[in-house]
Amino acid sequence: MIRDALLAAGVALSFASQISVPGLPLGYGEFFLAIWIMLSIGRILAGGRIEVTAASLQLAGFWLLLSLTLAIGTVVGYFTTVLYLTGLSHDAMAYGLLASFTCLAVLEPNAEFHLRRSAWWMVAIAVCAFAIQVGLAFGGIHQPGVDPWYWDRFRGWSENPNQLALYCAVFGPLALHLAATSRNRWAQFLALSSLIPIIYVGRLTKSDTYLYTTILSGLVFLGLRSRAWFASNGNRPSLARQIALLLMVGAAPLALAAAPYAVTEESSVASFAKSLTKDGGGEATAETFELRVFLWNEAIEKGLQSGSLGLGPGPHLERPPVADRQFLERPFEAHNTILDLYLQGGLVAVLALVWIVGSAAMSAWRSRFDALSVLLASVVVFSMPHLIIRHPIVWFALTFCLVAGMRQELRHGLQHARIA
Repeated sequence: MIRDALLAAGVALSFASQISVPGLPLGYGEFFLAIWIMLSIGRILAGGRIEVTAASLQLAGFWLLLSLTLAIGTVVGYFTTVLYLTGLSHDAMAYGLLASFTCLAVLEPNAEFHLRRSAWWMVAIAVCAFAIQVGLAFGGIHQPGVDPWYWDRFRGWSENPNQLALYCAVFGPLALHLAATSRNRWAQFLALSSLIPIIYVGRLTKSDTYLYTTILSGLVFLGLRSRAWFASNGNRPSLARQIALLLMVGAAPLALAAAPYAVTEESSVASFAKSLTKDGGGEATAETFELRVFLWNEAIEKGLQSGSLGLGPGPHLERPPVADRQFLERPFEAHNTILDLYLQGGLVAVLALVWIVGSAAMSAWRSRFDALSVLLASVVVFSMPHLIIRHPIVWFALTFCLVAGMRQELRHGLQHARIA
């Protein structure tokens, strides 16, 4: 119970990079994760039981392969470019922390139960932390050394709003999964109620990616739930399902009939869509898009120059030629998970990431938990314009999905095979 809460606190507070443990050069997320890792290793050394499953083998294989590609990339980078020790050591330590907590989590006996309990703790801690940060933002609470605003965008305890938005994008589907799979009415109510502060804080960040992720996740969830609803009664659909199906079929000609009216209101619809973005679809949105395209092109070019072997951990791009970016520290990141990993570990590292995410997706699909598919969709969408591979919340989500697809009979089969 205590270790599950520690794991939850470590993952949930990893976004709080503006605050640190007094007297230590660690954030609260890293601090709680380090304690959890030490306790888990101590449990194993003391003779505690471990359980090897397909999920644990997949994660171990991924981290071993990633370590090998990053090592090769570091050698290539040492001979072909200038490596910055700060970025290299930061990413190396981050990957080591992530590999430790994910592999130890899936080696726990009854890992699915422990991760689910950690998820409940995580949502509760996130809601409490968001309440404090909103109080800071609107002057109800004062905390020295914390600036909850980045211009007009809310960032809370994070260094930037996009970091907080990522955690909101994962907390939401996770809470939805807990609500959909709980049999207790009060638990369902609490999980669904937590979506209100999570979505509210996510919108305060004014992250366009969070907006797109939320919309896509909602559509995916509704589609999956509709599919399950229609298929739940086999070949004998009830009257309610027949009526719903007729309404859905009839929606197509109604949409065609309303098309002329929709065209006349095109400007209003476009204005409404732009109003949802962080600056109303104005100059800042265009500049962000241009900056992303420039960085992506540079990342592809530099990755190809390395022979697709990578350049090792850390960022490797020069500062972009934008006036307000000239004073930023060197080097720069591509702000795309696939391209940044391509720069670090080459093509093999990218293929390894695609494999582990695909395995998690297949596991979530086998588990028949629709909200887990939404959870992975949120992670994938957010990875496109941002580098998210170093965030513990992303790896908790992937680990959660990998374990959820491990049925009880498969775990027993692996145990019997080890005994034999």
